[in-house]
Amino acid sequence: MATDVLTQPKSAQAKAGHDAPTYVLTMSCPDHIGVVADVAAFLVANDCNIIESGQYSDLENGRFFLRNAFQPQNGATLEGLRKAFAPVAQRYEIDAHFYDAAHKVKTLVLVSRLGHCLNDLIFRHRIGALPIDIVGVVSNHKDFEGLVGSAGLPFDYLPVTAETKPQQEAQLQALAESRGAELIVLARYMQVLSAEFCARWPGRVINIHHSFLPSFKGALPYHRAHARGVKLIGATGHYVTDDLDEGPIIEQDVQRVTHGQSAEDFVVAGRDVEAVVLARAVKWHAERRVLLNGLRTVIFR
Repeated sequence: MATDVLTQPKSAQAKAGHDAPTYVLTMSCPDHIGVVADVAAFLVANDCNIIESGQYSDLENGRFFLRNAFQPQNGATLEGLRKAFAPVAQRYEIDAHFYDAAHKVKTLVLVSRLGHCLNDLIFRHRIGALPIDIVGVVSNHKDFEGLVGSAGLPFDYLPVTAETKPQQEAQLQALAESRGAELIVLARYMQVLSAEFCARWPGRVINIHHSFLPSFKGALPYHRAHARGVKLIGATGHYVTDDLDEGPIIEQDVQRVTHGQSAEDFVVAGRDVEAVVLARAVKWHAERRVLLNGLRTVIFR
């Protein structure tokens, strides 16, 4: 295959090995014999060295999923690879996406009055543990304005009532667009996003909540779980849809508790699990490891 459309001038070509950029290809399609071989052949033909690969065939719906991380050895560009891959994508009905692994996903964080997940995300962002660029924090309360400011991040106060919700969401949408946000993270943002807002951000809004649902909905879930003698506390990180707390699940975890612990102990344990699960979900999304499969997800870890 000719590679002239893929290459940059020689002065800009990447060196082989560790000096080469790392790109990521994610794709899904109807499962066909030969798709893996032809995708690999395409990368080889364009001097791309595969350094990580994961694949999954869903026998229930006949869908095939693949994630390859690879390094181009001849200065190939993402746009050039996208264009050159079009015939392969057409042949197998592939929904394909090419990414630069070095790109930090521009992320807008939303929070209300519980700050454990926000604080954890800010810390992980500061030490480089998450491949994201936090472009701002939005809240319907002012509680964490100081925390956000001390981290050198923009803080926007957008109060909301039932009557002003459409206007507030319009402000939120405009803010996300102006900051170039690619991902929205609900770090215990205690407002339900409208169906219209969710439709603008499919697969790009991540939420976290306790895993007692559908039990113990509403206020004080940990106290009510304590009263019922619950033995496991968990958290669920998922994509947001217009079905409240029922979007495709990205990550879950649990922590065992005992009768000897208080309701306040449950709250502390729950917040720890929530922060860890949300961080994992954000990290895997930003690393392009999460592929949507209907109401489920495929995670290449």
